[in-house]
This record gives sequence, structure tokens and C-alpha cells, in this order.
Amino acid sequence: MASGQAASGRRAVSDPAAGGRAIGLHPAGGKAPKTRRPGRPRSEQADQAILSAALDLFAECGPEALCIEQVAAKAGVGKATIYRRWPGKEDMLVDALAAIGTRLPQPQGRSVRADLVALLSAICREAADPRRARLFALLQGEGKRYPRLMARYLATVVQPQRELVRSVLRRGVATGELRENTDIEAALFLLDGAVLQSMYGPGPTDARYAKRVVEELLRGLAAR
Repeated sequence: MASGQAASGRRAVSDPAAGGRAIGLHPAGGKAPKTRRPGRPRSEQADQAILSAALDLFAECGPEALCIEQVAAKAGVGKATIYRRWPGKEDMLVDALAAIGTRLPQPQGRSVRADLVALLSAICREAADPRRARLFALLQGEGKRYPRLMARYLATVVQPQRELVRSVLRRGVATGELRENTDIEAALFLLDGAVLQSMYGPGPTDARYAKRVVEELLRGLAAR
């Protein structure tokens, strides 16, 4: 029998760090089996706690003053748990903004007026949330310094809302409810302004607010 081989035809594998002692047997000429990387699998609960804490602290102090230590303490995790997931706070905040998402009713397709009222009501309710309003204000002010954050907010919150409203307006043109020459983008700008008014303007913005805005918009857009 050749020296260094076991009777079963397998060879001993030595570890230089162990002084050359054999530490295991593998099939002769074969490769060592892959070992699982140490550590526990990622916890979805920890992920959500971290992202929620990051958004809360972002809304309180902005991206510049926010630090990983604060997020870890608020989320109830260690700093190492965060650094295993994200290399730094900006990457963490990018994912946190993506987690905001948008919850809007699906257009029913029976009436442009009804669909616009439902969408605008939902968008105004979300915009009225204090944390969202603060996040929006901070991103407007810090957008040039943190372009990735602003881009993620636009992609995950603003653009989906705008595209849903845009689809309702396009359908209205196609069905003849709206004028054939309706300027879709201009109509979107007007509705965006109504949302900003609901966030920062004086006066109540209850359920009747969206209906009033849509009614006035459609006075100019409705087919004659």
C-alpha cells in the first residue's frame, strides 16, 4: 500500500496549520466537499427592523447626521448585523427607501373621473404621513449630495404613482372621455401640485379634496 493512503483507497488530507497532521479523508484524486459558510442565515425580521429604524432616523435627522450605531440601537441588533448586509449607511438607506413602496388602488376602468379621485385620494393620504412628508422634504434638500437616494425614491415611490395616473389619463383619451389632444404630462404636473398642496398647504385635505381637484381638472380635459 502506498504511504499516506488509507486502506479504502482514500488519501489523508493534512493541514499545514495543524503541523501536517491528517484532518480528514477524501476520495483519492477527488476534491474536498464544499463546506457551508459559517454564520446563521439572514433574518427577514432583522432586515425589516433595520430598514424601519433607518427610515425613522432618516426622517428625524437626515442622511448626514444618521449613523449605523443609532440604527443598530433602534432596531435592537448589533452593528455587525448591519455591516454584514450593507457596506455603509447610504447603501442601507437606498434599500430602506425601496422598502417604502406605494400602496394604490387598482383602477377599475369604468370611469376616468372615479379612478383619478381614488388614486389622488390614496396618494394624498400617503403624502400626509408625517414620516413620508419629512423624508420627501429631506430628499428634496439633500438630493444633490445623495443622488442615489433621490433616484431610488423617485423610482420606487414617485414614478409608480405617476405611471398609474398616466395610464388612467391615456385610457381616457382612448375611450373618448378626455379630449384627443389632452396633454398627459401637463395634467400630471397639475395633479403633482395638488399632492404638494395637500402636504404643505393650509386648509383641510379630506376626502372631498381629491374630488374637487379632479372635477376642476376634468373641466378642461373632458371631451366636448
